[in-house]
Amino acid sequence: MLNRRHLRVKVLQSLYAYHQSHSGDIKQHEKNLLQSIDKVYEMYIWMLSLISEVTDYAANDAEERANKHLPTGSDLNANVKILSNRFVLSLKENKEYLAALKKYKISWDFEPELSKTLFINLKKAPEYADYLKKTDDTIQTDKDIIKFIFKKIILKSPLAEQVFEDMFIYWPVDKDVLQALIAKTFKNFASDNYQENKLAEVTGNWEEDREFIVNLFEQSIRYNNDYQELITQKTQNWEPDRIAMMDTLLMKMAIAEFVNFNSVPVKVTINEYLEISKEFSTPKSNSFINGILDKILFDLKAQNKVNKSGRGLIE
Repeated sequence: MLNRRHLRVKVLQSLYAYHQSHSGDIKQHEKNLLQSIDKVYEMYIWMLSLISEVTDYAANDAEERANKHLPTGSDLNANVKILSNRFVLSLKENKEYLAALKKYKISWDFEPELSKTLFINLKKAPEYADYLKKTDDTIQTDKDIIKFIFKKIILKSPLAEQVFEDMFIYWPVDKDVLQALIAKTFKNFASDNYQENKLAEVTGNWEEDREFIVNLFEQSIRYNNDYQELITQKTQNWEPDRIAMMDTLLMKMAIAEFVNFNSVPVKVTINEYLEISKEFSTPKSNSFINGILDKILFDLKAQNKVNKSGRGLIE
């Protein structure tokens, strides 16, 4: 699921888009921010649907083999055990999943060769052959083969990679979140009573997380000039065009958390943005941002503008 670091990245992406667009339409960019979160969930549903498509292709494969000009005995009696996989059957009865399929208009008709290609790769795997031989299956063993399909067949497929990258602009960034959501789903689907099995949630507490990202986005824009002045004062020896835009945005977001988010510890804020900078900015950004934020934080504390409250937050 999306943790706070992932959510900060979503805010960073939205702030970058806002400043690049020069439109000044905060509400539209805020709407886009929330839609980017929903896109992660949509991607999750598409992936679950693809897993189901791959297992369902066993029926097509069996029919094709039976209709060969000279079918063998094994062709006429293809093992379609995967069609009774408990994980997939539970998924197909899940009301949340069915509603999401309808909401996002999920259909793989536009890429008919994908599920076929993936199933062919699955048939070649020794792990699949071992699964077909088993006679004492449980919900756990059924999940094991689905995990294999997801991790070793779909995620290793260049075609699947390309399809998802074309569909979702932030696929390279959100791919790790997707894997966490799928892993959570495997954990949740533990009962033979399908009604007890629940989909993963996109965040741990969406109501709180939604408030967090909207406030962080709005505060970073509302006080943009003030935060820029704080940064400028500490970077007087630097030419403005030498400071990466991502570095500036990350520092403004951190300052917003220092001043306006009383329940977020200063150390957490600094560590989060330093980690994000490693992935989204230059190799030297980490030490640069750390040094500037330390200086700004020192001044803010001297001015009593950093007021953290709650157990373990008071410094």
